[in-house]
Amino acid sequence: MNKNILNFILTIVLAYLLALVLPWWSVMVASFVTALLIPLKRFSVFFTPFLAILLFWFCYSFILSSANDFLLAKKIAALLPLGGNPYLLMLVSGIVGGLAAGISAILGKQIQMIFIVI
Repeated sequence: MNKNILNFILTIVLAYLLALVLPWWSVMVASFVTALLIPLKRFSVFFTPFLAILLFWFCYSFILSSANDFLLAKKIAALLPLGGNPYLLMLVSGIVGGLAAGISAILGKQIQMIFIVI
């Protein structure tokens, strides 16, 4: 299996498992660990965890919000300049989580380059 696909899947699975017991920053731990375990090159170090967590947070918030007919998401989206669109709020939160995961993965890659001789 391709390293990018393996990193993508492992990041989502690990982020889900950690999200059950840890707060929002668990996605950073997941992407950090997968960046240490599965070495990626160049831009994929950032973009693979970014897209994995963006997809994970969007789907996770959609599942949680659909249980109450997007009531809270609509109210929060009305507070922000999103026009009351709950789907846009989910996308924005996914992008924020993706940025956190991507930066954490870059840190993991740099620590791997420092301590592991290739």
